[in-house]
Amino acid sequence: MEDRVAVFIDGSNLYHGLRANFSRYDLKFADFIRKLCGSRRLFRAYYYNVLQDPGQRPDAYREQQEFLNNLRETPYLEARLGSTKLAQGIPVEKGIDVMLVTDLLHFAWNDLYDVAVLVSGDSDFAYALQAVKNMGKYVEVAYFETNVSRDLLDVVDNKHLLDQNFLKELWTRKRPPRRKGRRTSVVASGGGGT
Repeated sequence: MEDRVAVFIDGSNLYHGLRANFSRYDLKFADFIRKLCGSRRLFRAYYYNVLQDPGQRPDAYREQQEFLNNLRETPYLEARLGSTKLAQGIPVEKGIDVMLVTDLLHFAWNDLYDVAVLVSGDSDFAYALQAVKNMGKYVEVAYFETNVSRDLLDVVDNKHLLDQNFLKELWTRKRPPRRKGRRTSVVASGGGGT
């Protein structure tokens, strides 16, 4: 019998990884998910993130809406969006990781998938992935080399490095080649907001 795959996308981690490593976020999500599944059957994909506040950060809100519109066109992908709360005047995402872990464990417990693919490099998910393995499921992680926890890599059965080679055919827009002599700085950014 063919394995059923559930893909769980830590939206903030993916978005910031794409921006930091490739200075873009125009990913073809259907193709990305298909590549993560390989020849296996997709159960469903889930994307977790917070909505930007248009009053606080209008540019980030507009950029995020473009990104989310791309997501909404992806079959079998469900966006699970939370909100932020102010902590000492700074917007902080709340409960997103808990939403992801709850679904990861609930769907495993109900035997809705055979393989979980987590798109994140966050060590906070390592223990939840171990619990899924303990239920007899396989766990995989898709991550950026610049932002991944060794604890997470140590617990998974298979790894997908999100590098230039993995992503090369997965962009919605073709990019002109960079001019010679022009350098760009790549900075890994953490979680938080988009």
